[in-house]
Amino acid sequence: MKHRAILGAAALLTLLAGTALAQEKTLKIGALVTQSGAGASWGNGMKRAAELAAADANEDGGLDVDGTKYKVEVIAYDDGYKANEAVTAANRLVFEDKVKYIIGTVGSAPILAIQPITEKAGVITMTLGFTSQALSPDKSYTFRPNPTTGEVAQPQIDWLVKNKDIKTVGALFPNDETGEAIAKDIGAAYKNAGAEMTATEFFERNRVDFIPLLTRIVAQGVDAIELDGNSPVTAGQIVQQARDIGFDGVIIRTGGPATQEIVNVAGEDATEGMYVHSAYDPNVETAAAYERRYVDTYGDAMNGFSPFFYDGTKMLLKAIQESGTVDDTKAVKTALENIHDYKGVLGTLNWTGKDTYGIAHQLDSPFYIAKVEGGKEVIVARCTTAGCE
Repeated sequence: MKHRAILGAAALLTLLAGTALAQEKTLKIGALVTQSGAGASWGNGMKRAAELAAADANEDGGLDVDGTKYKVEVIAYDDGYKANEAVTAANRLVFEDKVKYIIGTVGSAPILAIQPITEKAGVITMTLGFTSQALSPDKSYTFRPNPTTGEVAQPQIDWLVKNKDIKTVGALFPNDETGEAIAKDIGAAYKNAGAEMTATEFFERNRVDFIPLLTRIVAQGVDAIELDGNSPVTAGQIVQQARDIGFDGVIIRTGGPATQEIVNVAGEDATEGMYVHSAYDPNVETAAAYERRYVDTYGDAMNGFSPFFYDGTKMLLKAIQESGTVDDTKAVKTALENIHDYKGVLGTLNWTGKDTYGIAHQLDSPFYIAKVEGGKEVIVARCTTAGCE
């Protein structure tokens, strides 16, 4: 009898252990980002944002979805900022890793290249790609948690043209989908503000010698050089080389947070007095706390895009919880769209973009203009899409 009781207890323990193991499930999130080359600081900032959001969920034993705990795992692949590499990685994530959620891509060409895969498979993506073509009603599984040139350029350029008395501008852009889209948006914004982008040069993304292009631009007597559309490393090289050939006018970056990386490449002297788009105000404690956590965790300076993708990943995880499913991405997509007034590290966030893109999958957030002093950003204007002051 005693022997039978022991066997019964053992069987019960085995059953309970098996049940516990059965309940230990994994929610895979892909990070299809640039981890090498000129755009690596953007991509690593996005990947690490997803990792930190996953760590938050895993702290409490996993993400609770309809009573089941899921360990959140981030699976990362490097696309090298290339469309063909992104397609290879997307196929691997979707068809081999069985991922239903992807943080990425960094670039415009890569997101456009993978959307035939992700949209058909119903995979939710959160892209950094600035192209307006990334968001549309027929690409309903794609979201963008960061502002783009289309959202931030006009109010910033209006302020800069007025306050810095800028009449003519020169600019260098990558010769790809991203560069072409940003050149169009930036040119129109300067024209609307009463200035003119009078000198424009396009180049291949792997270029490192900009002296010939800059020489042509500076020879036209421009008041300012615009850096928007360039990766952090490339922007730093342009700043350094512009100062090397004697350009002493205003240098502006109206989109894409990259100040620390630019300073690291070009140096404090070359970047002194530069005006840059700043994604967040370090005086906002939640943003400052996220930056401290990032630096403490990774030992690197934080790229300004990272908080957007932290908030975006947190919103995605919230949508998965509220939909009660990890598999039905249509239900998750609807739950994500219905998140309003989300309290993120950047402030109160909402989805916008219906008028511009035909679908409200563009995250709205405050942004800033900063002046670089001693290698650091000093905020000089606070902005919304309505204007800067």
